[in-house]
Amino acid sequence: MDTRQLTIEAKFFKGLGDKSRLAILETLSEEEKTVADIVKLTGLSQPNVSAHLACLLECGLVKRERDGQWVLYSITSEKVTEIIALMRAIVASHSQQLYDCTRY
Repeated sequence: MDTRQLTIEAKFFKGLGDKSRLAILETLSEEEKTVADIVKLTGLSQPNVSAHLACLLECGLVKRERDGQWVLYSITSEKVTEIIALMRAIVASHSQQLYDCTRY
């Protein structure tokens, strides 16, 4: 078992393990958006969105591109969206157990 690989994989799930980051990724799943768009759609504060986008950028889950005066954010890989969809299918089957879970 490769400890370094497990560390990287755990970091990946940590990136997805925050409800604000999941909300941001959800808003980006359809199309690229500005910070203002993300703030409006998620109800999160602008500083909160910016901090989480910095995390998602650093980890490589989102990218940003300048389009004139706008900075647009998007998910780097369709596979990230697929993982979120798969997670939702699992949660739908085990929602009560996950809700009741006290270990994490």
